[in-house]
Amino acid sequence: MARILIVDDEKNICELLSLYLRKDGYETDCVYDGSAVVEKFKTFSPDLILLDIMLPGMDGWQVCREIRKLSTVPIIMISAKGETFDKVLGLELGADDYVTKPFDTKEVLARIKSVLRRANGEKETGTGLQEVEYEGLYVSLTNYKLRVGGKDVEAPPKEIELLYHLASHPNRVYTRDQLLDEIWGFKYFGDSRTVDVHVKRIREKLEGVSDKWSLKTVWGVGYKFEVV
Repeated sequence: MARILIVDDEKNICELLSLYLRKDGYETDCVYDGSAVVEKFKTFSPDLILLDIMLPGMDGWQVCREIRKLSTVPIIMISAKGETFDKVLGLELGADDYVTKPFDTKEVLARIKSVLRRANGEKETGTGLQEVEYEGLYVSLTNYKLRVGGKDVEAPPKEIELLYHLASHPNRVYTRDQLLDEIWGFKYFGDSRTVDVHVKRIREKLEGVSDKWSLKTVWGVGYKFEVV
């Protein structure tokens, strides 16, 4: 049973999400103050965090920073803020997804299922190894491992999935919309900048490793994993 930590200062929202999630078989717990999230995270050990931005004590962006110091557990940010800047900032800080209030509870559930399926489900299917390897790079979906230059590198599930998908199809160009659909696992209602942010974070981890391959931007189209 997956554990979901819901962080929101609006208790009615926490109760609503808890109700729907428990109906779906999840175990939930709630935190209403940002300054209490880290301690609750340590004791509850959630598989995913639903994190509001506007919180008393410590805002969601700072909470995200603190959690990322401890873990790569998936984080879905929830906020009334719908501006592209806010979405991009949350993603750059390490969030995996972003939902804007008012939200459809079914959409939130779909995103949770998608993130957890990608982070956990594929490892349990036993369908065989899912890994790619190039000079100085190893990416595995079997155990969600990223190795760069011979060293293990911590990365959120979505970054590993995106890199694996591109590296598994070298020199093939994907549009942002294609990557949103294929990596996020359902018709994504978000902003295509989501892909840009994840690619930026991946590139920071891969910088200067090899001249035999690179993560390329195809201007006006999307991205490809180029092998020379």
